[in-house]
Amino acid sequence: MIQVALFALLVGLGSCQQRQQRQEEQPVYPRYPEVTYCEQDYGVQVYPHPTSCHQFTKCVNGTLTQEVCENGLLFDGKGADVYNHCNYYWAVNCEGREAEVVPIAETGCQYSFGLFSAGPCEDFYTKCEYGVPTDIPCTRGLAYDERIHTCNWADQMEYCDPEKLVGFKCPAYLDSRDPAYRFYPFPRFASDDCGSYIVCVNDLPRRVGCGDYQVFNKNTLGCDEPKNVPECANFRK
Repeated sequence: MIQVALFALLVGLGSCQQRQQRQEEQPVYPRYPEVTYCEQDYGVQVYPHPTSCHQFTKCVNGTLTQEVCENGLLFDGKGADVYNHCNYYWAVNCEGREAEVVPIAETGCQYSFGLFSAGPCEDFYTKCEYGVPTDIPCTRGLAYDERIHTCNWADQMEYCDPEKLVGFKCPAYLDSRDPAYRFYPFPRFASDDCGSYIVCVNDLPRRVGCGDYQVFNKNTLGCDEPKNVPECANFRK
């Protein structure tokens, strides 16, 4: 009987320790109070809703209003807002407050506000505002990456073919006498336009731009003033 009681006690202690450990592992979020009046008579102040990440309280010159973020947005309150102090849902830490973003059925937009891609290796993305889609091209040589919600190098994306997107295949072998070898292990080559060049990273190509007011010089393999590159003297981005 003593052994049974001792075993039960040990089991109980183990369960208690596990519950305590789970409680300690759960993040503790701040509790925001409900704002019922404006403390300041001038300027704009915003306050998070106590339980909802969709809502917030706004004071404008002492006038209080309860605001609701547009579909696809959540309250940010940190200045990086997309519209009316709200940011894209994936960029907001709601700190445990309710945040259920429901898709809409409008053509071309998953949410009223958002950034979307038509495929895993598209050289453009769609920006939606009020449910109206607008296609925005990536910088040439880049593709939209859903993971980081911006354009990225094709060789950094699993389902993207850098050679197809960039239009260049890095040489399997590079002679040490080749001018490009000077930049090894990242050899560079001329591209098909004056404003960019190709850099091979791990044998995969990346298109790199020279900037708004420079062009690529095939002789130096670097960016230069247009006046120093006769064939690109009239190039304009």
